Amino acid sequence: MPTYDALLIVSFGGPEGPEEVLPFLENVLRGKNVPRERMLAVAEHYQHFGGVSPINEQNRSLIRSLVAELNAHGPALPVYWGNRNWHPLLPDALGQMAEDGIRHALALVTSAYSSYSGCRQYLEDIERARAEVGPAAPQIDKLRAFFNHPGFIEPVIERTRAALEQLAPTLRESAELVFTAHSIPRAMAATCRYEAQLREACGLVSQAAGNRRWRLAYQSRSGPPSQPWLEPDICDSLRDLHAAGATSAIVVPIGFISDHLEVLYDLDIAAQAVADELGLSIVRAATVGNHPRFVTMIRELIEERMTDSPQRPSLGTLGPSADLCPAGCCAYRPGDPRSPA
Repeated sequence: MPTYDALLIVSFGGPEGPEEVLPFLENVLRGKNVPRERMLAVAEHYQHFGGVSPINEQNRSLIRSLVAELNAHGPALPVYWGNRNWHPLLPDALGQMAEDGIRHALALVTSAYSSYSGCRQYLEDIERARAEVGPAAPQIDKLRAFFNHPGFIEPVIERTRAALEQLAPTLRESAELVFTAHSIPRAMAATCRYEAQLREACGLVSQAAGNRRWRLAYQSRSGPPSQPWLEPDICDSLRDLHAAGATSAIVVPIGFISDHLEVLYDLDIAAQAVADELGLSIVRAATVGNHPRFVTMIRELIEERMTDSPQRPSLGTLGPSADLCPAGCCAYRPGDPRSPA
């Protein structure tokens, strides 16, 4: 059984001032076939919020809660934080870990699902950072995907119920749940269980919310129009819902763990504008954030990896994800034969 001496939070990163927006987006899109016009349009989204993405502060809040949880219940591991695209960057985090004498750490990636961009790419980022740091870099083992862990699903259920309570009683009973997740290229989706995992999570939440009707929509696509991505888009889904006679809906960003900028812009601004135009009453549920049950779940995932015969709780039918990804799992390259890009 491996022994671990730290936890590393691995996330996407985001700008914390207007001058950081374009350099951040250039980092995100480097090597990707995304038109510059699309990048500038996304940059404008950030300016709605003063050029500040909330994701870094939300990670700081999660880390504060997690440190308190680990100190109170153990294991009392130090917690480090490194991002893929903006400061604090992964090489800096691993460099500090090496200076502190950390040799073998666990990593929590702030994505609940399996896909190239949500799992394998982070593993590649970690290995590049380790190579940059050199021989003293700690070994990093990723915690398993948690899309159907009770500690993730239960907070989503609670947030969904709270959103339903915000609807007028006359609208509440018939409200459909519209779940959203980040769209990915169809070629990427073909190499992973992203869609199946999302649908399992959606079904679990819908069942707990009274077996409500539900649909899954996607948001935040960034590829060229010629490249097929997962659909329908959230705005198109709201139009379809209205055309079917619906008067209300709860939008649940189940694909995200924090209310970062894509959630705030794509749902609270763009999707809300479509709903207002249609006369459709919608309420957007909060993400899990630093919900106490979610924080406890992270501790439980750590304990799993430090126990000889761990309990591995999961809901639904897909079962718990593997601790170690199989060779070739979620493999994807934009230029490979499976992709039109």
